[in-house]
Amino acid sequence: MIPVTTFRGTSVAVFGLGGSGLATCAALREGGARVIAWDDNPGSVAKAAAAGHETADLRTIDWSGVAALVLAPGVPLTHPAPHWSVGLARANGVEVLGDIELFCRERRATAPASPFVAITGTNGKSTTTALVTHILAATGRDPQMGGNIGTAVLSLSPPATGRSHVVECSSFQIDLAPSIDPSVGICLNVTPDHLDRHGTLDLYAGVKERLVAGVPVGGTVICGIDDRHTQAMADRAERAGRRVLRISIRNPVADGLCLDGPDIVRVAAGAVTKRFSLAGCGALRGTHNAQNAMAAYGACEALGLSHEAIVAAMLTFPGLAHRMEQVGRIGKVLFVNDSKATNADSAEKALAAFSDIYWIAGGTPKEGGIAPLAAYFPRIAKSYLIGKSAEDFAGTLGAHPHVVAGTLDRAVALAAADAAAGAAAHPVVLLSPACASYDQFPNFEVRGKAFRDLVLAMPGVEKA
Repeated sequence: MIPVTTFRGTSVAVFGLGGSGLATCAALREGGARVIAWDDNPGSVAKAAAAGHETADLRTIDWSGVAALVLAPGVPLTHPAPHWSVGLARANGVEVLGDIELFCRERRATAPASPFVAITGTNGKSTTTALVTHILAATGRDPQMGGNIGTAVLSLSPPATGRSHVVECSSFQIDLAPSIDPSVGICLNVTPDHLDRHGTLDLYAGVKERLVAGVPVGGTVICGIDDRHTQAMADRAERAGRRVLRISIRNPVADGLCLDGPDIVRVAAGAVTKRFSLAGCGALRGTHNAQNAMAAYGACEALGLSHEAIVAAMLTFPGLAHRMEQVGRIGKVLFVNDSKATNADSAEKALAAFSDIYWIAGGTPKEGGIAPLAAYFPRIAKSYLIGKSAEDFAGTLGAHPHVVAGTLDRAVALAAADAAAGAAAHPVVLLSPACASYDQFPNFEVRGKAFRDLVLAMPGVEKA
């Protein structure tokens, strides 16, 4: 836990009592604050009370004695309308913050020189966060990984000399962190997402930019430049006097990292200074993972690691669960769990990374279905369709080989048999559903675990 001492002796309201909210309550109390906790869900309030936290409906409290409202990131701050707790706080002149902001203030107060890598972007931020953490751990550092990746930031060990915090930040979290100031700030990309919570793409991009704009003089900004918003971010950071590394999977860069054929190259002052390949790392297949690797390399370089140490550690990265996770092999057949691919854009990255694919797809469909993936259909040996979307997807696939399997267990059995009997030397059974899971599974994690369990229960499987 990171005790939040910067609010010692004050009263702090906390709204939203999920995992990060409860961690916030505990951290504030440990640091000496009085916490008043509430949630719209009575069950969450009861859980907080059972953990020993003071609870009270924030509509009934005296706001004149409240120093701050700490809001869970899932609670609307601006769009489609501010949550009622935000309205009450603002009406009483009380600042509205999130747990990332509490972490930033505590770090400045206790260990301002400790490394803090903050990572955002529409896509790739979890993999980049995990990859930076893996490299730091493999090279003997003490990394603490948290934020949007799953562990509440205030549940980590406190900032200290020699300890690095690697924090994935969603746009919701950045919106609640007005003084975020990472020593290394990364924005990978910006594409339309969460517009119901931010209003427009430009407003969403503006929130993302706050993370890199907060990097202090002497820190490092790492920006993907393959979309117009991140290009502009990099330019503005440079004009503000920050050290900027640009990364691109499409174009050359003058200072940063880009592709040269199959290799990633480090470029300084227009000249290639270092070169490496991801060919030996199955967990980092695809150009999207090349971008993640570039960002991780730049971050670890900024923290003082050598080229050789970074690359050696990177090539041992096991990947993240449910994100092109190599589950196992049966003979020549590789089984890959990409359950996190809940839309066509995400599934495209996996389809681009493999050939001779036996594709398991379907579930609760997203707008547009799989029509945007038509260019990849020739890479697919056969498709196995599950869930609510199966008939619609069958129509989209048309003459491309497919079967409506209905359920995941049947799809895995059919795909495994067909892949083993096919002529391809390196067939891949790929779960990349391009759909939400809610028709048959409570979330993508449960769906991915079901796939993993089915594969690992098959005779002759070798765990990847």
